[in-house]
Amino acid sequence: MGDFTGKAALVTGGARGIGAAIVRHLAKGGARVAFTYVRSEDKAARLVAELEAQGQRAVAIQADSGDVDAVRRSVERAAAELGGLDILVNNAGVFPFGPFESVTVEELDRTLSIHVRGVFVASQAALAHMRQGGRIISIGTCFAQRVPHGGVTLYAMTKSALTGLTKGLARDVGGRGITVNVVDPGPTDTDMNPADGPQAAAELALMAIKQFAGPDDIAATVGHLAGPAGRFITGASIAVDSGTNA
Repeated sequence: MGDFTGKAALVTGGARGIGAAIVRHLAKGGARVAFTYVRSEDKAARLVAELEAQGQRAVAIQADSGDVDAVRRSVERAAAELGGLDILVNNAGVFPFGPFESVTVEELDRTLSIHVRGVFVASQAALAHMRQGGRIISIGTCFAQRVPHGGVTLYAMTKSALTGLTKGLARDVGGRGITVNVVDPGPTDTDMNPADGPQAAAELALMAIKQFAGPDDIAATVGHLAGPAGRFITGASIAVDSGTNA
């Protein structure tokens, strides 16, 4: 567990799955944490209540990462309520799956708006509040490096853009001691991709370690990058994928 005492963090898409695990990890390390959600209002409220019962500061903000104005408002509200921002975790995402030929322009635009534009806008807005030594961490995918099966072209394409953003932005803000990295999960046991789901056997066959990661495994890597031990890691893509891309 990293030490985030005195730090303020914003996690997009933080009400469930990997996002909620990251929220818990940062809060338990002492950070004041805001997180966004779109439709999971009950889960967001339960997470806030859970953390507040443990004496931790948490703020839930309804915001769609595909909406530019909502993204900017969420960053401004988080900074206002938490007293600035030290850590931004771009976690919000969708998982379009299906034949390339059936992808509509509307689905393309929606996915790009969340995975690319939303991350760009949130990072730009957060930097206006971020102090020396801040952290920007995005959640990508192991498909950014290797796509072992069909049906995920749109997902892989849009998440792959985070690698370029990460490397470019790391150069832009390195002089402020701010690090920028992307964590690329492989198969992770969440409601979007359960370890006992219909695709689990095929995914296990690709892994060097025959086991799905848990959300806490991804959160631990984010926590390392967000904490003092991650101060010299920047512009990096870090796989947490059970060796799927080994």
